[in-house]
Amino acid sequence: MNEITRLSVNINKIALIRNSRGENLPDILQVARDCQRFGADGITVHPRPDQRHIRIQDVYDLRPVVHTEFNIEGYPTTAFIDLVTEVKPEQCTLVPDPPGVLTSNTGWDTVKYQSFLREVIQEIHAAGIRVSIFLNPEPDKVEAARKAGADRIELFTGPYAKAYAAAANGPQNFELFNAYKETARRALQVGLELNAGHDLNLQNLKFFKLHIPELKEVSIGHALICDALYYGLENTIQMYKRLLG
Repeated sequence: MNEITRLSVNINKIALIRNSRGENLPDILQVARDCQRFGADGITVHPRPDQRHIRIQDVYDLRPVVHTEFNIEGYPTTAFIDLVTEVKPEQCTLVPDPPGVLTSNTGWDTVKYQSFLREVIQEIHAAGIRVSIFLNPEPDKVEAARKAGADRIELFTGPYAKAYAAAANGPQNFELFNAYKETARRALQVGLELNAGHDLNLQNLKFFKLHIPELKEVSIGHALICDALYYGLENTIQMYKRLLG
């Protein structure tokens, strides 16, 4: 079934620009309002311990502003879980980032960390929040994600984006993409819904959506904000949404 996939705009890079000058320009709250007004189906933030982009206070301030879907990503430290359960976003996406990582670069080993994830997910579920687990294209990790209690998996699309970019100079990595499709198939079989994110852009998004049409949501930040420098934020959001329709 070819569903309309929702677009959640990650505004971390907007916060990074703001923080570089130490003032409130760009205004994070206004950008979130505008993204939704321009057609975004949700807002994603990923507060990190060093607060180099989205700050903890931003998360609290955004809650009353986000009237679509609020998605908070992060590694489940005690402080992160406390933040999420207090703010109560519609979705929490768990990523296995160590504290100093520049950007998310792998998915969970859901077999190794199943007990840990189960405890975390139970606590977040108790606050009425949907939970998604960041997952590599590894079909053998899907069942453990379900057993941990996840509602969704978010396919880590970084390797796909690299392979797609390299396709101009060589053959498409079909073995890798088949792993994405098999991971998606198994997730749907066991009752997990599908998200995707990381390095998706105007060039590679259509192909991914075409071959995994059951995607519920994609979270896109860096590429979308870069495109907005050329096309404008409103036009860029609509360009991405057309690829997901």
